[in-house]
Amino acid sequence: MIKVEGFSKSYGDFAAVENLDFDVKAGEILGLVGSNGAGKTTTLRTLSGIVSPSRGKLSIAGHDIVADSVGAKRCLGYIPDDPRLFDTLTVWEHLAFTAAAYKIAEFEPIARSLLQLFDLTQKSDTPAHQLSRGMRQKVAIACAYLHAPEVLLFDEPLTGLDPQGIHTMQLSLQERARDGAAIVISSHLLSLVQQLCTHLLVLDHGRCLWFGPIDDALRMSGDDLDNSSLQKAFFKLTGQATQ
Repeated sequence: MIKVEGFSKSYGDFAAVENLDFDVKAGEILGLVGSNGAGKTTTLRTLSGIVSPSRGKLSIAGHDIVADSVGAKRCLGYIPDDPRLFDTLTVWEHLAFTAAAYKIAEFEPIARSLLQLFDLTQKSDTPAHQLSRGMRQKVAIACAYLHAPEVLLFDEPLTGLDPQGIHTMQLSLQERARDGAAIVISSHLLSLVQQLCTHLLVLDHGRCLWFGPIDDALRMSGDDLDNSSLQKAFFKLTGQATQ
């Protein structure tokens, strides 16, 4: 579903990402982790077609993100860490706008189920500028789910969510993966990554330090797998000292 080959992105003399290779198959959830400035958001923004790669090939569900950007974008949903909604549109109007953009016929039953899932039903007629940070995040996720994309890209998906929202988000991600979606989650919450993800990609200054099944990374912590810690593995991979 996601294939990245020799991807590099530079801004002038600064290399944000260098020679990155990875893939995510249907049903897999990839945890994208790294320190601030590691290249995580650049990678997601390039996969989503917002920025262009300097070198390399990136494809979504078989569509080259550069040569067939429209085809690729039809197959994906992207939720940035700070979703930008239309301030004067209501929650329902955001869903209707998304349905029109993706040409989804009879979207109303799907939209109503998403409103219920994310506890937004009572807010359906509320303009976006009156919503809390967490509610805006839920609206963005609901809009991304509306066209049932084959690929989902999340940049810090739990920002602003309350405990119930976090629980709902986790369950929905697992359900989407079981239904065959390929998912990438960028997060600093290593406990979330350990709990949800099947695979791990660790970036450091734009370079890949680790890519593979998350259980293999967990074994690097030196503990029994049942008691292993992704935090320990992360610090070992990045060479950072723990306190």
